[in-house]
Parts: sequence; structure tokens; C-alpha cells
Amino acid sequence: MKIVAIASSIALLVLVGCQEESNQPTGEEFLQERAALNARVEARKAKKASDPAAAGAPAASSPQIAAVPKGTPADDSFIGSGRGLVYDRTGLRDPFRSFEWDRKEIAALDMVGGPLEQYDVSQLSVIAVVWKTGSARALVEDPAGQSYIIGKGTRIGKNDGMVTEIDDNLVVVNETYEDYLGNVTKKDIEMRIRRSEGG
Repeated sequence: MKIVAIASSIALLVLVGCQEESNQPTGEEFLQERAALNARVEARKAKKASDPAAAGAPAASSPQIAAVPKGTPADDSFIGSGRGLVYDRTGLRDPFRSFEWDRKEIAALDMVGGPLEQYDVSQLSVIAVVWKTGSARALVEDPAGQSYIIGKGTRIGKNDGMVTEIDDNLVVVNETYEDYLGNVTKKDIEMRIRRSEGG
């Protein structure tokens, strides 16, 4: 009994659905509209070719607007909606640029310095120096006992220090200090190898 009821309701829905009127144009109506549009375009081309004032004018001076099918207002069309609008991107991000690039740049700006920039220069000790080579290197140890190899130009210390010279038993670090008035001063700090006492 249930199967008969379900089958009859499906048949009723199919009949009601078939009786609805379609608002879509048929293939024949579409072809007629297309032929009319082509005729209007050809008429405009012929009019332009015969008009001497339009023949001498540059093509960019008068923008061309595509013909719109009958019954559609010209201002609501996709082509007509963009007239007079200009995209101004000042102050806006590039919509085609990945968010990942922006995150990496922000991370690079906010990045805390390397491990040697976490300590004051007085907290670091020079363990060894290799200086009779093309590029002198030194071995520096932090308070935690971790060792690092540094060279000329390495960033070191909390005060924006940079290694400027490595000599026999000496590492010179140039640090930048700023006082409360905003005056910036630079100072060279010498780090020497600590000799063991006794004998």
C-alpha cells in the first residue's frame, strides 16, 4: 500500500513539474536575437565607415560598449557597471600577493636577535682564537656553556654590537648606546682570552 502511495505521489509531482512554463528562451529565439544583434553591429560599422568625422578620430577617444539584448537595461549589464570606476590601490595590500610573504616579513622585523645577542658582552668569554688565516675566527662561550664560532661582522651583545676585529688573543666589539636624550654613542669593547691562574 505504501509503495502505491509513493509511486502515485511521484507521478503527480512529475506531471505538475512538466506543466510549469519555462522562462528560458528557446534555441530558435536565441538564434533570432543573435542575428538581430549581428545586424545592428554591422549597421554601426557601416555608419562609422561612411562618417568622415569618426574616421579621423582615434579609437581610444570614444569607448565602445557592446550591444545588450532587448529587455535588459544597459546600466544593469556587466559591461555598463564598470563605467567611470578606477581602482585606487593606495593604502591597500596587493590582492595577488600571498599572505605568507607578509607573515615572513613581519616575523623578520619582530625577530629577536641570535643567541649571542641575548647576553651582555661582559657575560660572554673568548675561549680560543684562530687569527693567522684569511678570515680570523674566535670561539665564544655563553653563560650556559654553549660555544659559538664568530667572525668579523658577527652581531653580538645586547647593545647592537658587532665584531670589528679579531687579533691574537683579542676580540673587539663595537657597541651602540643611546641615552635618554636620544644621543647615540659608539664604544669599542675588548674581549680577551681568560688565562688560567696558577701553574
